Amino acid sequence: MHETIAGLRAILNAVPTQLRNITETKAGVASSPEGWSKKEILGHLIDSANNNHQRFVRAQIEAELVAPKYEQEAWVSAQVYREESWGSLIEFWESYNRHILHVMSRVPESKLPTRCLIGDNEPVTLKFLMQDYVDHMKHHLEQILA
Repeated sequence: MHETIAGLRAILNAVPTQLRNITETKAGVASSPEGWSKKEILGHLIDSANNNHQRFVRAQIEAELVAPKYEQEAWVSAQVYREESWGSLIEFWESYNRHILHVMSRVPESKLPTRCLIGDNEPVTLKFLMQDYVDHMKHHLEQILA
């Protein structure tokens, strides 16, 4: 987990400045008619933070986590991220993830094997969820910063 936590810390130390270099106009334009804009991708990462924050905490409290899968397209659509201020999205994403970093860095080793059932997916461990969270973030940040 040390590598995953260090990876998230490195992202939070470098990426917010890079995101702030993207203009409001550029952030609001989708790369294709059916694709998401940079604002919507960052909004999706905020939704991911929201859903995973609950999972990371609940998996420490419950013997086995059973949580719903979230409908990412519907979440992005319902929140109309294209109309949100780019600066506000960056601040919220950064703040939320600094808290998630705090939570992740304090999960006891004994809780990492906790079984987690998300929607109708195959069971995974809390450790897997945390690693996948950071990998998923990296993937989408690459899309935004490309």
